Amino acid sequence: TLAINGSVCKSYPRVATAALEAGWEFMGHGYIQRPMHHLENQREEIFKAVEAIRSFTGKKPRGWESPGLTETYETIDYLAEAGIEYVADWVLDDQPCEIRTASGPIVSVPYTVDLNDIPMMVLQNHPSEEWLRRGIDQFDRLHAEGEKSMRVMAISVHPYITGVPHRIGYLEKLYEYILQRPGVKLWTGEQILDWYRHAAKP
Repeated sequence: TLAINGSVCKSYPRVATAALEAGWEFMGHGYIQRPMHHLENQREEIFKAVEAIRSFTGKKPRGWESPGLTETYETIDYLAEAGIEYVADWVLDDQPCEIRTASGPIVSVPYTVDLNDIPMMVLQNHPSEEWLRRGIDQFDRLHAEGEKSMRVMAISVHPYITGVPHRIGYLEKLYEYILQRPGVKLWTGEQILDWYRHAAKP
């Protein structure tokens, strides 16, 4: 799942086209990279981002991650009004949950700051190999807990951080480790959303 600023579709079409051709899910990430509480008109910027992605991909984004995970009290209502079905801003659990809004429910799909290369590598300055150690520890615990109740392990990477030569191998090794275990699915945000909605039906 690619968190993408709506403006990227026009400013860097080669990047957006490569993601589209690779079959990645486009998740709204603001129109430009600016915290939601710094925007003069959040609602307008949300609708602008949604339309930019829809126009480029032919499909409205179902998910949203605000730049810097920022929100105000109104953000979630604007997102639901714009047709967004899930958000990745609420780092609150390892399972999806429903949030009430003025325009109906929206689902919080698990996101992470623990396995996120910005806090880990840029802010906390961990050595490259910490990515693999922490990732394995995180996975082993969630896999064990998942025997009784499904768990989501989010992994958040930015190409200019984890894509560098001294880090990329640790990400590849983590995926190799994860895929050796039974019962594991590699899903996009919208696949998690669809699973949750089906499982939550009475």
